[in-house]
Amino acid sequence: MKTALVIMAAGLGSRYGGGIKQLEGVGPNGEIIMDYSIHDAIEAGFDKVVFIIRKDIEDAFMEVIGARIEKICKDNGIEVEYAYQSLDDLPEGIEYHGERSKPWGTGQAVLACRDLIKEPFVVINADDYYGKEAFVQ
Repeated sequence: MKTALVIMAAGLGSRYGGGIKQLEGVGPNGEIIMDYSIHDAIEAGFDKVVFIIRKDIEDAFMEVIGARIEKICKDNGIEVEYAYQSLDDLPEGIEYHGERSKPWGTGQAVLACRDLIKEPFVVINADDYYGKEAFVQ
């Protein structure tokens, strides 16, 4: 059975003090937290990765992780897809009136994946580390 790892990477990092927090290197060779999470999930048997990002960080995202992870995943038979979180992508009957600048949060981020995920999935934050055992569970 296919299993997807959904990574919420669209946050603004407003308390971080500048830059894109989820793309900040933390490892000895510039690895970011998502590198470790994706590795652990694949080791635990996941075979699909869905990144939730914003259009305005797409270029930086692809430069730091997207293109590299796509190649690694392709070489290992892992599917990679992208969902784009935007303020106006809301459930039917809900209207956006332009009064908000920050993303809506977890529920609306997962909603952005509704057309990409048809299998069991796990949702994680791009800037938190969970460890392999969490994915095995």
